[in-house]
Amino acid sequence: MTSDEFKNFREQLPSQPGIYKYLNEQREIIYIGKAKDLKKRVSSYFNKNDHPYKTKRLVSQIREIEFVIVDTEQDAFLLENSLIKKYQPRYNVLLKDDKTYPFICIKKEPFPRVFFTRKIVRDGSEYLGPYTSVTNAKIVLDLLKQIFPLRTCSLHLSQRNINAHKFKVCLEYHVKNCLGPCEGLQTEEDYNNNIQHIRDILKSNFSSVKKFLRGKMNEYAENMEFEQAEELKHKIEILSNFENHSTIVNPKLTDLDVYGYTETDAVAFINFLKILNGTVVTTHALEVKKILEESKEEILQRAVIEHSLSEEPVASEILLPFEIEFPMEQVKLTVPHIGDKKKLVDLAIKNALYLREERIRQNLTPEEKKPAFRIMKTLKEDLKLKELPRHIECFDNSNIQGTNPVSACVVFREAKPSKKDYRIFNVKTVEGPDDFATMEEVIYRRYKRMIDEDLPLPQLIIVDGGKGQLSSAVESLKKLNLYGKVPVVGIAKRLEEIYFPGDSLPLYINKKSESLKLIQRMRDEAHRFGITHHRKKRSKTSLGSELTSIKGIGEKTFELLMKKYKSIKKLREVPFEELKELLGEKRATVLVEGLK
Repeated sequence: MTSDEFKNFREQLPSQPGIYKYLNEQREIIYIGKAKDLKKRVSSYFNKNDHPYKTKRLVSQIREIEFVIVDTEQDAFLLENSLIKKYQPRYNVLLKDDKTYPFICIKKEPFPRVFFTRKIVRDGSEYLGPYTSVTNAKIVLDLLKQIFPLRTCSLHLSQRNINAHKFKVCLEYHVKNCLGPCEGLQTEEDYNNNIQHIRDILKSNFSSVKKFLRGKMNEYAENMEFEQAEELKHKIEILSNFENHSTIVNPKLTDLDVYGYTETDAVAFINFLKILNGTVVTTHALEVKKILEESKEEILQRAVIEHSLSEEPVASEILLPFEIEFPMEQVKLTVPHIGDKKKLVDLAIKNALYLREERIRQNLTPEEKKPAFRIMKTLKEDLKLKELPRHIECFDNSNIQGTNPVSACVVFREAKPSKKDYRIFNVKTVEGPDDFATMEEVIYRRYKRMIDEDLPLPQLIIVDGGKGQLSSAVESLKKLNLYGKVPVVGIAKRLEEIYFPGDSLPLYINKKSESLKLIQRMRDEAHRFGITHHRKKRSKTSLGSELTSIKGIGEKTFELLMKKYKSIKKLREVPFEELKELLGEKRATVLVEGLK
């Protein structure tokens, strides 16, 4: 439908509440929406030009528009919800139940079985939950069976079959896990009373169950049936321990629905908690696939309406992380900022965040699950790099008042040291303590050689120092036509700030960030590697000057002695005869006299 075609249609639209349906060329419903004012809402799709891409695509496919007028906005909410369920239009938000959670089912049948299941069958059976794991569901079931023996068989226990004596008790009866309803040893009324107590426990109504058990216990005690009374006392203790373990909030908080929300670019994650008598009795997770550019308020609104319509009865108060519109006037909406209610919303958000991280983790490749990949990805994001920095090189200069200057280059691959690629550069063109000129020389030599030998360049260069050293490195990269092709940053020691070329303001990365820790580790490793070689060079230079200053001892003799004895201290301990055999008597005598 073009803008001109819509202008003709627009006059048909009423300024009243209702729902609208967009149909494509094949007359398929592709979107259903609600509106307080149908004319304003539908017109907004055709009058604006700044729609996101997905909305523009939706509008381009609209060929027909149908609408239904209702009396109130609440009616529009409810009608929209039922139509979306029925037609599941392509461009509407998709609510996806997390069906991996198990429920506890009370089967609709004579002498109902109680079991956990992941599959909901609409046959009139009751489903309580869902539970966060199979283990949790089994713990609850074991508790129930300890207190109220239940049948586990799938026999059809109609009164006719029982009266006809079609069944015999099994081992479960003999080990006291079942009271034998199949042979009429337990009445249906007594069994159903136990089922009602089980319902109360699953809905956290512990007081009525404990009151019943205490009454039975006192009755047994009065009749001097102390073994049965002791057994019931033990069951009351089990129930009390379970109640204490389950209560995690203020017991005065009753009948609350709580929602937590988080999202990614493509999916929203919503967690639901139901609170009864201070206890979380139900948790539920929803994944919402974003179709158009819906706001978080619209998505949460849809989820709350969907969930509230499936709940019976609806809670008297709903706790939310942010405000939404809601058509049910009898329900109070609260966005708490302090207190126990705020803690409940935080708990729901925490569960939603966990679900989001779990889904993200499930979609990762085996490589992406490795810690090294996570660190490189964090560094890429922090430094706004175009590529994942799998190959990083870091440079540091070492000298003492300009003597024996060296520069170290350490190489990390996949966020780990690659020591075989470490390099030391003896500075050739710089005299005196000039860190800037040293950095310029070393960066040029390193990458000139890599270009000449056609070696792969790093995805990131780090120089130890602030703006001065970074500017020097940039000059060399410009000479080699690499500036802008290989990212380069400087790290200043004082506040661990990161400098970028041409930017006077540094970047401060969170001190706990894995990316900053990687940069610091590389800087420290370059410093260690450079200092180690600087000390060796300085030691060798001072040793050489001490020996070569002896008249008659030249460079070749110095190299021969150092190769064999390593140090002056060891050389002084060598017997004269050994030196005489190595150097000849004349040079051996000169050496011994010079070392005194």
